[in-house]
Amino acid sequence: MTILEGTVRKAYIVTDIVMEDTIMRRLEALGINSGTKLWMMNQKKNGTIIIKVRGTRWAIGRDIANGILVNPAEEEEIHENN
Repeated sequence: MTILEGTVRKAYIVTDIVMEDTIMRRLEALGINSGTKLWMMNQKKNGTIIIKVRGTRWAIGRDIANGILVNPAEEEEIHENN
């Protein structure tokens, strides 16, 4: 599933990033890569997703969010991200 299909106030683990190399490298530089835990904080009506990764909040657009594949995090991992 993509982060767009996720639920607000839930934690996820990135399984893959499928998009242009330049954007993929930028996300990796920001710490968003395979195995990264992220917290979906909010989803705006225009499709923008607000995520928290390693203590930093990021706003990502619909196109980028559609390329971030995730799995739900385990219950104990969810509490680590609060």
